[in-house]
Amino acid sequence: MSEINTPKLATLAVHAGHDPNTTAGSRAVPIYQTTSYMFRDSDHAAKLFALEELGYIYTRIMNPTTDVLEKRVAALEGGVAGLAHASGQAAITNAILNIVQAGDNIVSAAQLYGGTYTLFKYTLPKLGSEVRFADAENPESFEPLIDDKTKAIYGDTVGNPKLNIFPFEEISAVCKKHQLPLIIDNTAASPAVCRPLEHGANVVVNSLTKYLGGHGTSIGGIVIDGGNFDWGSGRFSEFTSPDPSYHGLVHWDVFKAFEPAGGANIAYIMKMRLQWLRDTGNCASPFNSFLQIQGIETLHLRMERHCSNTLKVAQFLSQHPQVSWVNYPGLSDSPHRLAADKYFAPQMFGGLLGFGVKGGKQAGAKFIDHLKVFSHLANIGDAKSLAIHPATTTHQQLSEEQQHSAGVTPDFVRLSVGIEAIEDIIADLDQALKA
Repeated sequence: MSEINTPKLATLAVHAGHDPNTTAGSRAVPIYQTTSYMFRDSDHAAKLFALEELGYIYTRIMNPTTDVLEKRVAALEGGVAGLAHASGQAAITNAILNIVQAGDNIVSAAQLYGGTYTLFKYTLPKLGSEVRFADAENPESFEPLIDDKTKAIYGDTVGNPKLNIFPFEEISAVCKKHQLPLIIDNTAASPAVCRPLEHGANVVVNSLTKYLGGHGTSIGGIVIDGGNFDWGSGRFSEFTSPDPSYHGLVHWDVFKAFEPAGGANIAYIMKMRLQWLRDTGNCASPFNSFLQIQGIETLHLRMERHCSNTLKVAQFLSQHPQVSWVNYPGLSDSPHRLAADKYFAPQMFGGLLGFGVKGGKQAGAKFIDHLKVFSHLANIGDAKSLAIHPATTTHQQLSEEQQHSAGVTPDFVRLSVGIEAIEDIIADLDQALKA
């Protein structure tokens, strides 16, 4: 790819991060199913442990298969480096723990994936870190929650399941004003639809389980470092103070312009690798990394089909007599359409859709039980069409007030529209609604 100055996303999805000449000419990315790696000699080992040279020591920290995955997703997002994890939830957790200490806080959009909300609302406070919730549909609600202990602002590109679109322009301006990083979960969009780093984000999280992997075969998550934040401002002491767990290394001094990484600022991701991945051990499986690479190679093609199918489903449901409302950013009357046009790729509005079944909770359950093409399960982003009733499943642990805040009502059904023939998808929805 060296002869191509600016490879497009479709080319990056197929080639980024892998040089077959370094893997015995293997055209496919090999699976390095090993725990550890031999050193060439004592000097080589010393340089690796001293971070004078990047290389492989132990798969918990780095693995050649996973390295390709990390470089590929970083390229798709437009970042400088990535760090893969065993799950999307692990990636979110480490993305936060990497910058907060006991007594610190972050400000987060309230419109979050249910698992993220639970982590933020109940688990992080047990570790001494507070999460303050703002309304992503009211950008002015964020800044009043910031104080001198705030370490980041967090949000989802697309609120799941509310399908609101994060106000990048307004909140990135707030972040710059207060010298705070903006962390965005891009799972529900994928880099084929939206690239948050182009809209002011500094760190991007993706669940590899969803659209990137695309086939419902392997759990994984990844954090992408945009390389565009000053961690040496004084607000983040762990980046500028000696790390006693790593022979006094000062992460900002060493990694703010790291020569082995082409002079990029990779301080955030290297601190996460050397501290949190090392100590928590939630690393990616090489085999899962391989499967996720296979999925990424067709991401751009699948997302085109996901998006076109979902728009047609939204238009169909909008006219159906058994449907009371439809929520999809691609509809011309959607309150989120202007934001989608602003931040998303042209005519790409995502593969998620919400709608209300007339008759409420009971009718919604009946609809779910009569689906044949759609699978009833708790996932999104699969090549196959999926459906779920969030109030009784993914969001049932939340109070009625919390459900309402997230956009979950008793009649609400969420669809993750797959890549099957649109005629079969619509026929399945129609027969289930009429059952």
